[in-house]
Parts: sequence; structure tokens; C-alpha cells
Amino acid sequence: MEASFLLAKLITLVLSLVVAYLAYHGYRRSGQTPMLYVSGGFVFIGAGAICEGLIYHVFGTTIASAALVQAAIVSSGLVLVLISLTK
Repeated sequence: MEASFLLAKLITLVLSLVVAYLAYHGYRRSGQTPMLYVSGGFVFIGAGAICEGLIYHVFGTTIASAALVQAAIVSSGLVLVLISLTK
């Protein structure tokens, strides 16, 4: 795997986990449930950022099926963020 590609994925993962942590901290401080949804959403988004390459290399699937799994995970995270914005 190319080093720049791996670095970009790791930066995305770290940033999304930092946002998730801050949102969770905001939930703990204020008790507002939407912040918990934001936190969970960014965990899913971060996991989706790295899962495509892992699924492709570890399980030997096609890149299309790995991308489909990644899209489902990231979409789930975005749905959680959307729910938080509507509450």
C-alpha cells in the first residue's frame, strides 16, 4: 500500500476520532443526547475511512465490494449526524 495513501487514511481516522471525543465530552458536560449521536456518527465515519483498505487486503475481496462496505459504514455515521441535527 502506498505510504501517502496510508498516511491520508490515518489522518482522517485520527481527526474523526478527535471530533468524536470532543462531541462525547460535550455530551457528558451538557447531557444533550444529540451530541452523543454526533460522537457515534464520527466514530463510524472514522472506521469507514480505514475499513476499505483493510477489507481489501485482509479478506482478499474485490475493491468494489470493499468500497460498498465502506460506503455503508460511512453512510451510517452520516445518518447519526443527521439525526443529531434534527433533534
